[in-house]
Amino acid sequence: MDATTHVRVPLVDEGQAEGRLAELYADIKSNTNLPFVPDMFRLLSTRPDLLEGVVAGYKGMFITGIMPRQTRELIAAWTSKVNQCPYCVGTHNFFFQAFGGPQETAQAVESAESVEDLPVDEKHKVLLRLLTKLSKEAYKITDVDWKLATDAGWTSEELLEGFFIAGMFNFITRMVDGLGLGFSVAASRVSQQEVPTGGDA
Repeated sequence: MDATTHVRVPLVDEGQAEGRLAELYADIKSNTNLPFVPDMFRLLSTRPDLLEGVVAGYKGMFITGIMPRQTRELIAAWTSKVNQCPYCVGTHNFFFQAFGGPQETAQAVESAESVEDLPVDEKHKVLLRLLTKLSKEAYKITDVDWKLATDAGWTSEELLEGFFIAGMFNFITRMVDGLGLGFSVAASRVSQQEVPTGGDA
């Protein structure tokens, strides 16, 4: 299946990348540990200046961080589900499992109608409820919402990281869907990879 059939912008193939774009492609493959550049990044391949910002955001979300990578990937997958982006759900369910997340939870993310349908503990449900609110109606978040999360055991630093990831995925899912890439889970080449064993991708 050609994941790029419905894409509305030109995509530069890896073999045709030159200069700064070639450098960014190499950086992406190194940081994702994938043998190819995911098509989400290629959406911005004709504008390396914009792609540079997305690569920096990716590194901020997934290369550095204080929450476990599994938790960060769960946030990415769930925010993608909230935004109804099958491509991003598939991609980050793959990474969630690659970093030790249970297949049961990944499958639940695909089909869940709310956080309550997810097989995660209450601490994570509190976080995901807050980040769902951030995605749907951020202006309604109150100090009470924040306190519920800190009372559940999340630090302010962890919540800031969670807000950054969810905020980035509100942006990424809109780019992916608006430019025609996000029409199905099967469109994600990442989701078609075999999940590595050992939870240490």
